[in-house]
Amino acid sequence: MLDHILSILIFFPAVAAIFGFAIHKDSMRAYGISVAIIEFALSLWLWFSFDSAVSGMQFMENIPLISSFGINYILGVDGISLFIIILASFFTMIGIASLSDVKDVKNMIITLLFLQMTMVGVFAALDAIVFYIFWELSLVPMLYIIGAWGGPLRIYASVKFFLYTFAGSLVMLVGILFMAYFYYQATGIWSFAILEWYRLVLPESFQLWLFGAFFIGFAIKVPMFPFHTWLPYAHGQAPTIGSVILAAILLKMGTYAFIRFSLPLFPDASVFFMFPIAILAIIMIIYTAMVAYAQKDIKQVVAYSSVSHMGVIILGTFALNVEGITGSIFLMIAHGVVSGALFILVGVIYDRRKTKMMSEFGGLASVMPIYATIFGLMLMASVGMPLTINFVGEFLSLLGFYQQSQTLTILAGIAIIVGAIYMLTAYKKMFFGEVTNEKNKNLPDVNKREMVALLPLAVITIWLGIYPKPVLEPINNSVESVVQLMHDKAISEEAKKRIPNLNKGVEIIQTPAQEVN
Repeated sequence: MLDHILSILIFFPAVAAIFGFAIHKDSMRAYGISVAIIEFALSLWLWFSFDSAVSGMQFMENIPLISSFGINYILGVDGISLFIIILASFFTMIGIASLSDVKDVKNMIITLLFLQMTMVGVFAALDAIVFYIFWELSLVPMLYIIGAWGGPLRIYASVKFFLYTFAGSLVMLVGILFMAYFYYQATGIWSFAILEWYRLVLPESFQLWLFGAFFIGFAIKVPMFPFHTWLPYAHGQAPTIGSVILAAILLKMGTYAFIRFSLPLFPDASVFFMFPIAILAIIMIIYTAMVAYAQKDIKQVVAYSSVSHMGVIILGTFALNVEGITGSIFLMIAHGVVSGALFILVGVIYDRRKTKMMSEFGGLASVMPIYATIFGLMLMASVGMPLTINFVGEFLSLLGFYQQSQTLTILAGIAIIVGAIYMLTAYKKMFFGEVTNEKNKNLPDVNKREMVALLPLAVITIWLGIYPKPVLEPINNSVESVVQLMHDKAISEEAKKRIPNLNKGVEIIQTPAQEVN
């Protein structure tokens, strides 16, 4: 069974979703939770069977699809993708368990299970076409979730989300086709296998153009400034579960793809664009933090803070060293846990008051003490308080980029302080002071269903903040291989200087410029 564990993780939710059409709506919640628990248990089995000392791909599957064009069903997992797959299964389980009384809960759960298939597929695929198929398919369930269960502007938000990400994906597809063509010119064989592409060295001028094609698709998905404008609408109009999955998992597709594609395929271009992208990341951190401070809707505060923290992840990714990239991957997991929890917490208060405006609250700490405590913990994690999960990722990301530019790192560190200002301000407005609104005086505290969703997230936030080694070690080993590959493939002296040599040799194909034209 372990030989096909990744295929099972991908297609089990989809098969269960198809059978879900035959389940009575009154039994659908129990059915959905059962499926999600089995999927999460399988992902934990994947972790326990994973050899942390091995840096390469494990549990690989390879089935020919269109052999004449080198398109194959190739799956595999390493330390970079392992925990994001676990995070996807975990949040699907948490999301279904925390579902409030939404209309047509049966179709909602079926849609979430189909979405889970696409998410796991993206992080397990090692063939560029298979990756692209899952990448695009993930848009459909989220489009439906926002459009069917969202707020008053749900149609506008869902269409904008789809068009933005779909347009970027088409540009990325052009880059994928060119990469396959270049591989064919170098070897005489068509292949879309990402691991085969790693062995190819392209001229620096070609790298720049291809990096740009992939960058547009990935940057929109993150979303990086100035491609971020679809996200606040998507978050603002999506139901709670939509915002949770979007923030916790879907945004990570872009940052994961940078590490899986852009850095190892185009090391010279990555160094060439390192500082411009770092500047965009710092603008993301500062600009969206200032916008978050101006918001009156608590969900919009969390949405813009999500974009701000993604800027730190981008900064760590383009540190181009082991510390930075390891920190960025860990921060992807941390951001997923914390932002997912914050959106669930916003959903809790919205279910009770049907409003997200901070002016409607005040003094909630005395009325809902458990809710206020969990919210406070997640807020502290969000601003990077030591001994919480975000601190580990932010520290390593900034430490990595400090080796490239002290000035930009200090600027980014100061910018993160702005995050503490707007989050603490929002907490003060909602939880401190007197209860002046009569509607807030008898609000019920967190119930059992909500506690089932929030308590594990609180435990993970503290556990991985104090003892991150079980997650960091597998990530670090795989990142070392990526960094060494980048160094060995680098052509320019600047790239070889910026990307450290870890003295781990890799096999590559030297491709002179005249062979690729």
